Amino acid sequence: MAFFFSSSILSFPTLFLFMLGIASAQLSSNFYSSSCPTALSIIQGAVSTAVSKENRMGASLLRLHFHDCFVNGCDASVLLDDTTNFTGEKTAGPNNDSLRGYEVIDTIKSQLEKQCSGVVSCADILAVAARDSVVKLGGTTWTVPLGRRDATTASFNDAQNNLPSPFSDLSALISAFSNKGFTAPEMVTLSGGHTIGQVKCSIIRTRIYNETNIDSNFAASLKKNCPSTGGDSNLSPLDQTARVFDNTYFKDLVIKKGVMHSDQQLFNGGSTDSQVNTYSQNSAMFFSDFGSAMIKMGNLSPLTGSNGEIRTNCRKTN
Repeated sequence: MAFFFSSSILSFPTLFLFMLGIASAQLSSNFYSSSCPTALSIIQGAVSTAVSKENRMGASLLRLHFHDCFVNGCDASVLLDDTTNFTGEKTAGPNNDSLRGYEVIDTIKSQLEKQCSGVVSCADILAVAARDSVVKLGGTTWTVPLGRRDATTASFNDAQNNLPSPFSDLSALISAFSNKGFTAPEMVTLSGGHTIGQVKCSIIRTRIYNETNIDSNFAASLKKNCPSTGGDSNLSPLDQTARVFDNTYFKDLVIKKGVMHSDQQLFNGGSTDSQVNTYSQNSAMFFSDFGSAMIKMGNLSPLTGSNGEIRTNCRKTN
């Protein structure tokens, strides 16, 4: 965890908290208000263009932020290409041939560098682009705290081990999120991000061919585009309105139309059923909770102050 204090003199209580590692990094929603006042509008414009061009990109940009934050914090380590010094996160199992949207981040970064060189971090671009993607697809908005800095290294192993699996049971999902400081309800809330986007056949094959807690007609419809062998990269929508950010994901779970194993685990006779039920009937509550959970996720171990750097190219360190 990185720490930043506005004063160079720490009072004893503050110093005590600092030594305990309890104090949290200070991010601010108006971090770029004077150093790069057009930063947010530049990001929003580029995201809008990208999502208009390809609807799926909204889900991809949301996922990039999540996969960044869950591996050593929201530090844009996920964007770093491999070097002779480290193997990065892009080729780790959960990310390889799966994460996408890197080119959109590159475009945004180059536009920002022209406007205010060396000011806006790649980590902040990821956080804002995730929010703007949700809004573009009809979802909720939230105020993104800013001031993250960029990591100078990345970890293949941490990406391999820290990201929740689409094959996880409920207990494993609760544990994976708990390890990052999230409650089980917050895990359910963030899983609602699966209301947009698509998933490869290889991820859902076992579910649609072997599992019983799935609507049989729904499974049959998915099998049309996901054969028992071959077609691994064929895509299926993650919910029945996957081009729009809404609460259909939860409505689908209630009627056993969860696409991935991990999705249906949230409504399978366990401790999270009631929350899924509530969200399926109350999109306003889901939207409100989602914004709060995204702010919390964006606060995972950011680099601030003099830690890290502001990359000029998001794919490599300065």
